[in-house]
Amino acid sequence: MEPLERRRYSRQILLPEMGLAGQTRLRSARVLVIGAGGLGCPVLQYLAAAGVGTIGIVDDDVVDITNLHRQILYTAEDVGKGKAEVAGKKLAVLNPFVEFNIVPERLTAENAADIVKDYDLVIDGSDNFPTRYLANDTCVALDKPMVFGSILRFEGQVSVFNYKGGPTYRCLFPDAEEGDNCAEAGVIGILPGMIGTYMANEAIKIICEIGEPLSGKLMVLNALTNNISFFQFARNPHINALEQDDAKLRMKPLIAEIDLPEMLFEDWEKLQETGPDQIFLVDVREDYEFEADSIGGINIPLSELPENLTTMPADKTVVFYCRSGIRSKTAARLLSKTGFEGRSFWMKEGD
Repeated sequence: MEPLERRRYSRQILLPEMGLAGQTRLRSARVLVIGAGGLGCPVLQYLAAAGVGTIGIVDDDVVDITNLHRQILYTAEDVGKGKAEVAGKKLAVLNPFVEFNIVPERLTAENAADIVKDYDLVIDGSDNFPTRYLANDTCVALDKPMVFGSILRFEGQVSVFNYKGGPTYRCLFPDAEEGDNCAEAGVIGILPGMIGTYMANEAIKIICEIGEPLSGKLMVLNALTNNISFFQFARNPHINALEQDDAKLRMKPLIAEIDLPEMLFEDWEKLQETGPDQIFLVDVREDYEFEADSIGGINIPLSELPENLTTMPADKTVVFYCRSGIRSKTAARLLSKTGFEGRSFWMKEGD
């Protein structure tokens, strides 16, 4: 490490928990940040300032004037420009000792593995469920820890997933639910900075192997009331087994989905009128969800499905159901891998 670098990080090196060894770990670390928006901006700024050696920035979005009240890495002159490119240039000025890899693309099932594989740690600052699940599943498949954050209105969340065998995003949120985003519900401009700095702090703790990362804990911060709550959650071995299996399939985008056809809810309703005896409906939600809101059929939670796959009748049309389609599609994939000779579909709640 150059003398100028050591002087630059001297106040950080003074910490007994860090020292030169910790700073060297930061210098050698490779961190991928998904999203250069509200959460990504403070994460990127603090990690770059802290001396993380290589930082990847994944974002295909452009700066919009509505971003400026919270994404303070950008200015009015940047409106219309690509976020990843602008962020990379500004961060290089902030710390010339850091290498920035710019990926001006959206994270997809086709490119996720290639993008993530060369990094030690992933930080998810995305703002939508599909990207969060994809990031999580990719980290599971490649055995990478992931720092997670989310924001909405006045509330933010932070956690650490897939860290040293710890629980993953799906252990906490097994099924994606539709919800508002900042564009629809709004967000106080300061909140991304508060949550983003917590995320950067978790990343530094993981890299330097200090403190207690938020693995198995969800921190919820309410900026309006100043309340901070912590919720503990455990690794779900059933979820993790299904997740690992599904994640590997996601790493093979050329696998056709022809064996996983979707049945539209309205088509199922018509079949219920014309041939209900030919349908074998399996609700793969948890039992409490089934009891609260059932459309019929039998209830086999996804975590219990593997040991019940042999009971699926080949002489009927098997339809797996959940609210969003995440669990039902996974169930259909699991059944298809058994060599099931009958017809099977996955289905989600109708509009």
